[in-house]
Amino acid sequence: MGDIFRRVEKKYIISKKQYIELRKYSDEYMVEDEHGKSTIRNIYFDSEMYDLISHSITKPFFKDKVRARSYNKPNKDSKVFLEIKRKYDGVVGKRRIEMKLSDLERYVENGSSPNIENTQIKRELDYYFEKYQLRPAMYLSYSREAFYQKDDRDMRITFDSNIIARPYDIRLDSENYGTNILDQDLYVMEIKTLGAMPMWLVKILNEVKISPCGFSKYGEAYTQLILEANDYESCVI
Repeated sequence: MGDIFRRVEKKYIISKKQYIELRKYSDEYMVEDEHGKSTIRNIYFDSEMYDLISHSITKPFFKDKVRARSYNKPNKDSKVFLEIKRKYDGVVGKRRIEMKLSDLERYVENGSSPNIENTQIKRELDYYFEKYQLRPAMYLSYSREAFYQKDDRDMRITFDSNIIARPYDIRLDSENYGTNILDQDLYVMEIKTLGAMPMWLVKILNEVKISPCGFSKYGEAYTQLILEANDYESCVI
């Protein structure tokens, strides 16, 4: 099974006070989505020299990431996703396939799994894994609250907090621990739309004094835990 998403995403770093104010205003227009509050776990895949994220943090016109994701802690039979996230000229596209955790582990270890359908998205993932010799490079998780607009499910807002990462023990079903890469009193807010932002939201952002602030969770984890920890510059492709 495969999914394709394409939308504009804007990120903001907000304080707890701004979060409370925004939630108070937004309740009139937004409802909690089917995931509600969850702990999202990710594995980011990269080359031995971190080529994908090294390129990404230079803010190029085109960039991509490859990651696996689960919603809350999975077991071997749980549904997980393996996806390519691309950003081109400010527009984000996601191409992903669904599988069991056991099949993901088999694919990462052996390059194949008999239970994963050979779709176009699967072939694209094969290309990335072969070209960059991808391997698990970073575990990253966060607590998420997700909402969509009452009359438009394509307009979504998410709030992420307790963002932790580690470049070891990189498994979706491991215990959730690591280094906090963002102050625990701050949130990463993302507004995701297929088109223009609704006017009610523009007015609320102005009222609460919230401005866009580019932030990459994997980029920040890489900077803090790999670059700064090892005191070397990234290898930009």
